[in-house]
Parts: sequence; C-alpha cells; structure tokens
Amino acid sequence: MIHPANKETIRFILDRLKKNGFQAYIVGGAVRDFLLERTPDDVDILTNASINEIELIFFDQKIKPIGKAFPICMVNGIEISSGRTRFDIANFPESDLAKRDFTLNAMAYDPFLKKIIDPFNGRKDIHDRVIRFTKDPEKRIQEDPVRMVRACRFVAMMDGSLSLSTLDAVLGSRNLLDGAVAKERIRHEIYKALFLKKPSLFFKTLQKTGLLSKIFPSLDRCNNLDGGPHHGETVFDHCLLVGDALSPALPMLRLAGFLHDAGKFDAAKIEENSLTFAGHETYTRDVIYDLTTLRFSVKEITYIAAVIQTHMRPLTDQTTPKAARRLLSMLDKAGLDYKDFMRMRIADKKGNLAKKPYTLSEIRIRLKKLFNEMDRQPGFNMNHLEITGNDIIRILGIPPGPDIGKMKKKLFEKVLDDPELNNYFDLKNLCRSLQTKK
Repeated sequence: MIHPANKETIRFILDRLKKNGFQAYIVGGAVRDFLLERTPDDVDILTNASINEIELIFFDQKIKPIGKAFPICMVNGIEISSGRTRFDIANFPESDLAKRDFTLNAMAYDPFLKKIIDPFNGRKDIHDRVIRFTKDPEKRIQEDPVRMVRACRFVAMMDGSLSLSTLDAVLGSRNLLDGAVAKERIRHEIYKALFLKKPSLFFKTLQKTGLLSKIFPSLDRCNNLDGGPHHGETVFDHCLLVGDALSPALPMLRLAGFLHDAGKFDAAKIEENSLTFAGHETYTRDVIYDLTTLRFSVKEITYIAAVIQTHMRPLTDQTTPKAARRLLSMLDKAGLDYKDFMRMRIADKKGNLAKKPYTLSEIRIRLKKLFNEMDRQPGFNMNHLEITGNDIIRILGIPPGPDIGKMKKKLFEKVLDDPELNNYFDLKNLCRSLQTKK
C-alpha cells in the first residue's frame, strides 16, 4: 500500500517509534487509497509520542516541526502527527481517529501486524461510496466549516453521495462559510476537484447542499435556467458538461468551462417570443468577483475571463481567411493560445445535448483555416508591423504622441485585411494616404 519511493522510509520511522515504546500507524488518506486500490500521493503517520519525543528519537534524521493547530513534524519528508489524544493510551488510536473528518479517513493501518483499525466502519462507507462525518457531524463542521466543501469533493472523487446525516448537517450549517473562513482553503478544494474525472459531481453536490451560492453565486443562479431553443439542457447542466469535457491537465481552462456561460443569467431576454442570450460572453463581472473573493490570482482570473469573453467567436467551415486572421489577432490580444480556444469550442459543442459534437474532420477543417494564416505573416498584433513608431514620426513629420498609436492601429487593421501589405514600402504609402484622408 506504500508508494515504493517512500516504503523504506515509512518502515524505518514506524520501526524506530515502536522500538522506543510508542504506538505508530499509517493513517488517513493513505489507508483510504489502499482500500480503493490507489497509490497514495503521500503517507501520514500517527503516533502517541510527543513532538519533543519525536525530535529526540529522530535526532540524527532530517526533521522539521510544522503546524500550529496540530503538533506535526516532518521526518525525512514524511509527516508525523503527535496524537491529540495520545495520553489516552488504552483507547489510542481510536480516540484520535474519532476527531478526524470522515469515516473513510478515520482508519489506521499497522503494516507490521497487517491490521486495519476501523472504529467507524469506514471500509463499509467506501464500499457503499457514502461520505459520512465521523461521529457528530455538526461538531465536525463547527471545528472546520471547510469540511463541508471537502465532503462535496469526496463525493466527486468516490462517484458517491452524502449520507443523510451529513447532508442534513451541511444544509443546516452552510451559513458558517459566511464567517471567518480562509477563502484560500476553499479555493484549494476547488483546485483539487478540477483534477477529478468528473468535477461536475463536486459542483452538483455544492448546489444540492446550498454551498454553491456561497462559493460561486454566479454559477448557482443558472440552476434551472432554460438553455434556450439551441440547447437541450439547462444553462447550469451545460456548464457542467463542458467543464467535464475539458482535460484535467488544464485546470484553469476546465474551471473556465464550468463558468463560461454564467453570464447568460444577466443576458437573458425574450425577443420575438424566443429566449436569447446575446452578448452573454461579455457579462464576466460576477464571475470575476467570485474568483477574486476566492483569492484566485490575477493571472488566473485574467485567463479565465479571456476564455469566457472569446468563446463565442465563430470559426466554421465557411470562415474566410480575413475572419481567421481577425480571430487570431483577438486571441493574441487576449493572451490566449489558439489551442485553448479550440479546446473550449470542442467542449462547448460536446456539452450541447441538442447538437452533435464536432467530428474529427470538422475539427481539422477549422484548424487548417487557422494554420493557413499562421503560416503566413499576417501580423497578429501591432508589434509585428514592419514599421515602427519612429518611422511614422519621420514619414509624416509629426511629433511623438497619441496620434502615432492611432496610426499604427489603422495600419494594423489594413494588414489584417491584406497581410501582403505588411512591408515597409506599402506601410509608408498607407501612412501618407491615411494622413491625407484625415
């Protein structure tokens, strides 16, 4: 059950603790992952030795005390927790496991005896794919309200459900997220959920428990919002389908997928007896506010907003070379790669139950239109112009100032229409012509 890279280190730590008269176990997620036949990302050890005793026992090893809320130290890169109930020797480690969040995480394993200690039937809950708080759910939540979000992530990880007692406890305690909860910790749970096979289960459970309105109100309000005549699903369900269709290797693009149509709530209107969402991609204010509240970085927020704002730009088998160049220019200005644009387009179509996904042939046709223009030298941003601001000053005999930038923008528009104009001779003549027309 132990990752091969850590196996010898783990056995060394456990062996030395036991030889010094202390109990020691592998606990938490590593035991859960073992039962799920997964290799754990890391392994934690629980002992009834104090931090001072751990430091003495491992005086000759690489050791670093960490943690303020709970006494923890790292020994050779392995986390060792000093039991919160270590003085209750007769009931250790059960008494300490009782303070952990969920039953599936409240198990301990002794690799020497090959014995799993499971006082709260975590193995059964894993088999049944049920997420259940350990002992008193309200108390577990009061100890750390972020555990409610974590419960929703475990539902997605297990493809399971909340127990009735857990669901009731979260519904009754959801307002605790409005209190002094570190938003960074909620963001961390979201981030981890994005790497799962189906993060939609995470968002669905957040919505079911009332937590989504506390975390992403911009998305929550789209629940039950009609997708309109061009969709076979609600706006909320469409967002979840699109997010799931994007790769877990690109978590911020995936999050953009889950949020890409949140602006439809603001854009919705009835025109000619039909529901439309014209310009919904421009309504990013509320999404940006939610991401900012959750302490996502400026870089991440800028990227997600750019993906949302550009996802409706058309690219079809009828797209002209000129339109393809303008698309590439827009993506360049937004700081986006054409690959992310295409990934989003493909996922957006796949998440629409009223339409068929793109075929491989259709994807190739669209990419070819972009590649044809990228293989030329179309000047996708003004820095690619074969003329400088100093050139314009000299050609037109005007002083430096905002007029130079305005002229470069006009020249850039001409080059987008006809890439062959991007040479010094033609641009010089265009400068004079445009200046005369002015």
